[in-house]
Amino acid sequence: MTDASLNTEYDVVVIGAGPVGENVADRVRAAGLTAAVVEAELIGGECSYWACMPSKALLRPVVARADARRVPGLAAAVRGPLDTGAVLAHRDSYASYWKDDGQAAWLDGIGADIHRGTGRLTGEREVAVTASDGTEHRLTARHAVVLCTGSRAVVPDLPGVGTARPWTSREATSAQKVPGRLVIVGGGVVGVEMATVWQALGARVTLLVRGTGLLPKMEPFAGELVAQALTEAGADLRTGASVAAVHRPDPDGPVTVELEDGERIEADEILFATGRAPRTDGLGLETVGLEPGSWLIVDDSCRVEGSDWLYAAGDVNHRALLTHQGKYQARVAGAAIAARATGAPPLETGPWGAHAATADHAAVPQVVFTDPEAASVGLTLAEAERAGHRVRAVDYDLAAVAGSGLYADGYRGRARMVVDLDREILLGVTFVGPGIGELLHSATVAVAGEVPVHRLWHAVPAYPTISEVWLRLLETYRG
Repeated sequence: MTDASLNTEYDVVVIGAGPVGENVADRVRAAGLTAAVVEAELIGGECSYWACMPSKALLRPVVARADARRVPGLAAAVRGPLDTGAVLAHRDSYASYWKDDGQAAWLDGIGADIHRGTGRLTGEREVAVTASDGTEHRLTARHAVVLCTGSRAVVPDLPGVGTARPWTSREATSAQKVPGRLVIVGGGVVGVEMATVWQALGARVTLLVRGTGLLPKMEPFAGELVAQALTEAGADLRTGASVAAVHRPDPDGPVTVELEDGERIEADEILFATGRAPRTDGLGLETVGLEPGSWLIVDDSCRVEGSDWLYAAGDVNHRALLTHQGKYQARVAGAAIAARATGAPPLETGPWGAHAATADHAAVPQVVFTDPEAASVGLTLAEAERAGHRVRAVDYDLAAVAGSGLYADGYRGRARMVVDLDREILLGVTFVGPGIGELLHSATVAVAGEVPVHRLWHAVPAYPTISEVWLRLLETYRG
């Protein structure tokens, strides 16, 4: 392995070695540029150890059992509880036991130097790295510094929260035992996925939501169907519920959650799934005229507004807080940096659009891995109307598709496409139902590619699959 401490000058310095930072380094190295990657925690970042990978490893057995229970001839064989030890062990293996040897070897294999420690800007194209033993060394970037430090969970400043030891997404995805009683605050993606997991593993889950429903950034029916399933599974879902304080007088005892209406709920753990904030504190942003702790505004090449050398990709730019979108931005940023370093036209997109991120404006896909799954891409009906588009929502009951009945008895689900009536293209698509996550890429291609509805008519879905819903949606639209 290369001794990174021997090198102090690189073409590109990347701060943050999560999936986004790794992909930036890969792209600039492939273009022949030298690269350093600075990481204070585990190489592989939040996604690998506390988010995407462990959460989906926990959810897969839960959803597979639920699917099996709806299949004739198989349902009786899966009536028993999940093997909690096996589920947690499966999760541990997908989190690489919280060791980053494999990820570090991959970075070394592409020829990127790894600098372990906390990185911060000290001026234009300058980065100081402070190691865990307090020693410091400085790196200089000839062409670009890329900030890929991601985001952190936000815990609200409530009375008692400082001593209550609340869970965030990190603790919820890495816990080594099932809490007897779990209160979850927040009805977004983290809240509903973790409610699905821990309820299925035996916890008594209470889900507290300030608003009127779950998954507020999706079509309303998505949250309604997920809420119905969670309630049927035994979770106690309360909407319009706000937490006023939390109390845990005994560090080893239960936590009491006090609601604004005065009700108290006792639990073994409380998870706050109440949003994210950028990891930009302590990055030295003030040395280059930016505000510490702020989201960073970037152009479509992920270059920070007002700079010709500083880039920000992934969560820190607040365009789309999803791993796959961050990796997409990383590919764009790496290509743009390489083009500018070699004198190519900086925003010459060519047929691939390689130097400009456009899909994170209006074609962002997301799957929520609950039972049922919820998946969407593009704009909801409400978002499209607020944006001033003349649109029509076309809905279809997924239970009426032949493939869904074969997939599961009692299948429940719904599909919607939002059609721009002036251009006759799709602005958004939403699916809710068991097994629909794999349908989403076809919708993403339709939305990102602005495929005319009349051409989609000739994309014939295989029979009998759930994807036949595309034909039914188009038939409904044609009338």
